[in-house]
Amino acid sequence: MARNACIIAAGMSKWGVREASLVDVFQEAGKACVEDLPGFDKKDIDGLLVATSYSGRCSFQVNTAPVIAERLGLKPTSICARVDVLCAGGSAGIILAKGLVESGMADCVMVAGGEKLYTPQKWEIFYSELASIDHDWDAPHGLGLPPPVFAMTASAHFKAYGSKKEDLAAVSVANYNYAADNPKAQMQRKLTMEEAMSAPVVTLPLTLYDCCPITDGAAAVIIASEEFAKRFNRPLVYLRGHAQATLHSVSSNWPGEHQADWAHMRVAAKAAYERAKLTPKDINVAQTHDCFSISEVIEAEELGFCKKGEGGQFASSGQILVGGKVPINTDGGLLACGHPFGGTGCRQGGELMRQL
Repeated sequence: MARNACIIAAGMSKWGVREASLVDVFQEAGKACVEDLPGFDKKDIDGLLVATSYSGRCSFQVNTAPVIAERLGLKPTSICARVDVLCAGGSAGIILAKGLVESGMADCVMVAGGEKLYTPQKWEIFYSELASIDHDWDAPHGLGLPPPVFAMTASAHFKAYGSKKEDLAAVSVANYNYAADNPKAQMQRKLTMEEAMSAPVVTLPLTLYDCCPITDGAAAVIIASEEFAKRFNRPLVYLRGHAQATLHSVSSNWPGEHQADWAHMRVAAKAAYERAKLTPKDINVAQTHDCFSISEVIEAEELGFCKKGEGGQFASSGQILVGGKVPINTDGGLLACGHPFGGTGCRQGGELMRQL
């Protein structure tokens, strides 16, 4: 019989442009995570999953899981492995940890994710981005970096559904204002609609605040069995439903009708809701992958928080704010917290634990 898995602790390093090394930011996050749960002993951690993608290029550090285990003083006996799915690494690690705990193969697993992306060689991150895409199809056609791709996505949404630049700006303003109260966020400040609307163009129709920054930083969570979690005086937060859908890799194999039609997310959302025995109407707080403001608009649609094509209006009418229909990215999201690729999913898991 499968056991229940809970998320019992979470912690982050400070996110931003750091002089700390990759291992340093993981150490900060791991320490904060362990200290988040009074009475917890790190000796009880029997598994470690490390989510990172650019450690080899930007930090000249491979074999990351054993190295980080050593730095954190952990001695995992069920699993010690790296998870590399770029921006989805942290959330994939949480899914894997959930399965390990539910199956009985592990009892208490730390999932830690992060990157060190700012280096003296400013060009390195751009070469690393090129290393993460399909070399035969997308790279030769200019799809090497995210901003042009998501600019096309935003343009497709504008054309298909009539959304506007003001809708994207509403997402940016909301997430920056959430981050103003988050001391670990990279962009810990408020943003006005006027600032968002008048920001420099990155690639039309996206401007500066429509794009998340890259980040040095790490985050960690601990996933444990229900029985283990009951040792501590903390409300239990269960991991009920999960799903991951990979329907394409190269852009020419896009599964939707156009680039603002995210069929892969619909498939994953449907499966997660079914496994959790929930519907979109049951959700009262959410974390989405707002690498660009248009992403949050589309994700609100595909997750069922509003009708397809109405994500822009959903944001600009205040439904993503506290007091709205579904507050989204309440710690600032990628747009304002920053985005250390492998660390983002762990940060999101930790924020949802605290909200619940």
